[in-house]
Amino acid sequence: MTNERRLIVNGDDFGLTPGINAGIVDAHRDGILTSASVFANAPATAEALAIAKRMPTLAVGCHLALVDAEPLSPPSTIASLVCDGRLRPTWGSFITAALARRISLADVERELSAQIERVISSGVHPSHLDAHKHVHAYPPVFDVVVRLAKRFAIPRVRVPWEQPAIGLMRRFASVPGARRQAAENLALSWWARRDIASAEAAGLRVPRFAGRVLTGVFTEATFAAQLSNLPPGVTELMMHPGYVDSTLDRVRTRLRHERAHEVALLTATATWDAIARAGITLVWNESERRSHAS
Repeated sequence: MTNERRLIVNGDDFGLTPGINAGIVDAHRDGILTSASVFANAPATAEALAIAKRMPTLAVGCHLALVDAEPLSPPSTIASLVCDGRLRPTWGSFITAALARRISLADVERELSAQIERVISSGVHPSHLDAHKHVHAYPPVFDVVVRLAKRFAIPRVRVPWEQPAIGLMRRFASVPGARRQAAENLALSWWARRDIASAEAAGLRVPRFAGRVLTGVFTEATFAAQLSNLPPGVTELMMHPGYVDSTLDRVRTRLRHERAHEVALLTATATWDAIARAGITLVWNESERRSHAS
């Protein structure tokens, strides 16, 4: 077993706004970002897909959306997923409906298939699948995602669970923002173990995951510690780089100026130095390497 530490640095929300697209480009061109997850139906999706085709060194996955977004399918064909023509507004409202058996998994598969097909039809084959608000972590939905990954020959899926869950809860118990996210991460443990087993049984790759607990609250010190504490093997670090623009002003998101802070972290000379000190290899997926020069 190799002790090499390989890191996929992924930018979520690609395509949400032009400012987020610009931040992802800067974080890849000038920083350590190696991958991004694109919305199939967001205000700047067309621009993001055009960028992806011009930037072959950036791996691009599909950021599946079942909440807080416009559906790609006609609402009448996915009636259990929509309210007033839009997907449900929050993770909680979706899970509540799912637990009450008001969500049709056939509708889920129809809508997610349409989203993946939209990305592929643009000429971008997804490197991975993940989901907006991590709604795919709900095991019945995750099983749909696994089927779609196999159907569309997408090799990697995200299980958004950061380990060690109990240790992170203890470590960040006094940190506002991180405390709540650590508790949510811990609560996901049963689903996550089940999802990992499901994906691996299907022959899909599931990198170790990082970045959930500190989403939106990274500091220079905690970001450096995240890098220095990476375990051997492949880790995906989730980030949300971007810039505030007029489109983001109209989007419901708690991450605003935090996005530009993450661009700064990802492009800082100190970050490149930390990568070198820790002996981390940046990769686009599990094997394709990226150097600073690229």
